[in-house]
Amino acid sequence: MTKLIKHQFSFPHPVETVWEYLTDSDLLAAWLMKNDFKPVIGHEFRFRTGPIASLNFDGIFYCKVLDIIPLKLLSYSWNCGPGNEEINLESVVNWHLEPTENGTTLHLEHTGFAKKENLDMYNGLLLGWVEKLQKISDLLNAEKYGNTHS
Repeated sequence: MTKLIKHQFSFPHPVETVWEYLTDSDLLAAWLMKNDFKPVIGHEFRFRTGPIASLNFDGIFYCKVLDIIPLKLLSYSWNCGPGNEEINLESVVNWHLEPTENGTTLHLEHTGFAKKENLDMYNGLLLGWVEKLQKISDLLNAEKYGNTHS
């Protein structure tokens, strides 16, 4: 039953700008979640949001940076569970950035949805990632046009 999430999003902005939104803790918090991310291989960090009882989720994603190639690739584990350090989803998020004539294409691949109990989280993230990627676009456009009230 292993499932994966794949999305591709195009931004009319250079790779360097999009990369910042993936690797700067404050910018990550603006479009994704509060975090203590550092772009260092081996760094363990957490994304924090509200708990969701129906998903058996305590509101914390436990992550570790697995690989970085500046401006090209970012990979980290993305694990979660009901709390008390119990993990029922062990997954990996991979970001690939591709410079294009008009800006940047960002590829997301989120793998590891292998258990039946992961299906609800998979379904939530399938659309959730699209919404988050749109938020990056909104923030980039607000930045480009000087609108800080996005």
